[in-house]
Amino acid sequence: MPDTEKMWGGEPFWGLGYDWDPDWVLTDRQQELRALLIELGQREMRDNAKRFDDGLEFPRRNLEILGEHGFLALTVPEEYGGLGENHVAYGMVCETIARYGCASTAMCYVMHIGAVNCIMLRPTEYLVDKYIRPLGSGKIGTLSYSDPETGSHFWYPISSGAERVNGGFKVRKKASWTTSAGFADFYVVQTTSPDFTGYDDLSVFVVDAADAQARPELWDALGLRGNQSGSLNVDGLVPGEQVVGPVGDGAASNDESVDPWFLIGSSSVWNGISLGAVDIAKRHTTRKRHVDVGLRVADYPTIQDYVGEALIDTNASRLFVYSVAQALDRATDDNTKRLAPGETARADFLHWCWQIKFVAAKNVAHVCDKMLHACGGSGYKRDMELERYLRDGKAGWVMGPTNEVLRQFVGKAVLLGFDSLDYWNQHVNERAIQNETKKLDPAGKRALAEKLLAEAEKDEAKERQPAGR
Repeated sequence: MPDTEKMWGGEPFWGLGYDWDPDWVLTDRQQELRALLIELGQREMRDNAKRFDDGLEFPRRNLEILGEHGFLALTVPEEYGGLGENHVAYGMVCETIARYGCASTAMCYVMHIGAVNCIMLRPTEYLVDKYIRPLGSGKIGTLSYSDPETGSHFWYPISSGAERVNGGFKVRKKASWTTSAGFADFYVVQTTSPDFTGYDDLSVFVVDAADAQARPELWDALGLRGNQSGSLNVDGLVPGEQVVGPVGDGAASNDESVDPWFLIGSSSVWNGISLGAVDIAKRHTTRKRHVDVGLRVADYPTIQDYVGEALIDTNASRLFVYSVAQALDRATDDNTKRLAPGETARADFLHWCWQIKFVAAKNVAHVCDKMLHACGGSGYKRDMELERYLRDGKAGWVMGPTNEVLRQFVGKAVLLGFDSLDYWNQHVNERAIQNETKKLDPAGKRALAEKLLAEAEKDEAKERQPAGR
């Protein structure tokens, strides 16, 4: 067990102590970073969370605090001004911000680090100088991968596209849900490629805030009310230097960078919210006394059962996340390995990342609900903070990829193999075609054949055209 006591300002922390944190997964430096984040939470970030929630206010001040201490460049190599940390550290930071500070801030942070690491997967001198080195001065980025036509199936950017224009690109991007929309300094967006051939042919661009239009004023949500997850519209020229990786690298970028980093980070946020709810329940139940029977709420076996199960399930979830993060660290030499297009490391563990998100998002809803039961009527009072944790945690299940999508992915892959998932829409389902065509009479089959032949001729003519026309 750790020798040091967890502090909250000048007093011992009123929630769970370090005895219940799996510190063996953290380095000494990572434990120091966690202690700093707890201090920042106590000093200002937690108080700010209430204001952000009440006023639908973007958590800029909390993100500025994180920037002042280097956390906006947590995973950036030290040579570029970052802290040079790994996937485990990232999970710890997201969990700690959500637990002791502000879940809206934590989710904005997840999307920021996602954008940063998408750039760092395919860094160029131009991109590093313009977007990465300035992170120390508080520059904020975010990912914009959603689509109004496909919802949580964000890997199908139907409403988006790009064309080659004078050495650059005319980028058209419509996004329905973009965290930090209207407040970020830059957006990493995914669209179909200029010579689009199928949904494995996507491209990634960095768009400056001045070239994007957002509607943050439309955001009014149940929870995570500060993250301003609004619509985004891009329709303009982007310099050629601001394409991230080769044209057509979007699917690989998604599997190798965007999804693994997002799923590690968001899962850690849900675990942090769960832990924060248990902290609040401990504070209340150990202080609230029923004078008529001479017992504290914490003395009732039912309450002990609630809290015990909540912590056991949450620690199982967080150790699952840390275990997958450790696998990613091993595969990438602690986030230092430079991968060329076509090489994979994190993508090999994507099906594990799906599982941790499902588990963490399912758990947080259950834990927050049970901690509300443990606190009784007092838990409904806003000044206890528990109701905010409950509302914020509810976002876990529905945030894409939704838990419905993830469990179907896993179940289908287990039963039918990974090729059956086909989430880049590359494989023809011959069985479905045969099943449908056998319902046609001869005339119907002939009409279908003629239609397909006409489409094939058009596609062949398009392929014969010079690139870029």
